[in-house]
Amino acid sequence: MKSYVVDSPLGIFALSKTGKVVEKVVFGSDPVKAAEKLNKLQSGEIIEEFSNLLKMLKKMDYDTFVFENETIARAVREKIGFEVEVERPSKVVEKFRPKLSAQAVELKIFRNKEEFSKFLRDVAVQLTRMAITVAVAKRDLYAVQAVRAIDDLDKTLNLFVGRIREWYGLHLPELDRLIDKHETYCRLVADLGNRRNFTKENLEKEGLPKDKIGAVAEAASRSKGAEISDEDLEWTRSFSRDVIELFKFRERAEQYVDSVMKQVAPNMSAILGSVLAARLISIAGGLENLAKMPASTLQVLGAEKALFRALKTGARPPKHGIIFQYAAIHQAPRWQRGKVARALSGKLAIAARVDAFEGEFIGDNLRKDLEKKFEEIKEKYKSPPARIRHEKTRG
Repeated sequence: MKSYVVDSPLGIFALSKTGKVVEKVVFGSDPVKAAEKLNKLQSGEIIEEFSNLLKMLKKMDYDTFVFENETIARAVREKIGFEVEVERPSKVVEKFRPKLSAQAVELKIFRNKEEFSKFLRDVAVQLTRMAITVAVAKRDLYAVQAVRAIDDLDKTLNLFVGRIREWYGLHLPELDRLIDKHETYCRLVADLGNRRNFTKENLEKEGLPKDKIGAVAEAASRSKGAEISDEDLEWTRSFSRDVIELFKFRERAEQYVDSVMKQVAPNMSAILGSVLAARLISIAGGLENLAKMPASTLQVLGAEKALFRALKTGARPPKHGIIFQYAAIHQAPRWQRGKVARALSGKLAIAARVDAFEGEFIGDNLRKDLEKKFEEIKEKYKSPPARIRHEKTRG
């Protein structure tokens, strides 16, 4: 015989084919306890009350149990070994659910339907809180916040360094074109200060490359910049020191992201690197969301504006999104990038699913397969297609 099992905030009800209640387990009137039991049950945990109910039904010659919730059905089949079916929606259950309020009053758990309705609202609130707690507990979301902090730091550092270059440029304007790296520029300003200190000996102590030392020292000795007072110089140097500390903090943030990503997404990190993998997860809204995406969606993730513009205007769709930051793509010739991006997104889709569902580490194998594929693309598509050659000739 079949029994239709209904999970609800009030409790668990077993119904016959006609919809009659043949057995039940009531959770009680405390919404917190009821929510905890219902949450465990819907997550696939066989709670004691549920196990006892199924055993009683077995004694009553019920041998097949019908559920609307697939997770519960799978748990009963795998953990208890009973025969189950999933019927969604179930006509028997649909007819019974509107009667829950009457059942609650009849069982004398609640005095009236209004009281039961308030109980249902309280249970719903508790379930929502539990869901939020579980979501926040996911470690990948910490990596997401850290990588967003790194992006914020990059914007702030670019803004601050731009201001320092303009500020110190009043005194030594030639330094701006000679030193590209922002951190090195700030360090030279903080450590050496006045342009008269930009001697070959001091620059060598600062670890400046040999090919730069002579050019910087000569530019400082012949500079057309204005003289600077000690007070103005100290402000510039102090600002530079603070920015250097931000650079150090950014480095620590990268180390933190690397540590977290090696735990939550080791396969993706092995392919993309920790920071870029975290950026991809950030755009997707979480590792699990990313794992559910097809490779074609993952390929253009981060290029949504370009994609929608292409759909609207009929222009060519983007070949890649945030994964363009991957060295093998942005270093490849233009006509190879789409193929490289497609190969990369295919392997990333596999890696994301393995990471999300706690599979084994296969990152090294995926990376080797990718490197082999990249070599094949380079060999097969050495020359640009005729269309691109024609465009270059015409241009």
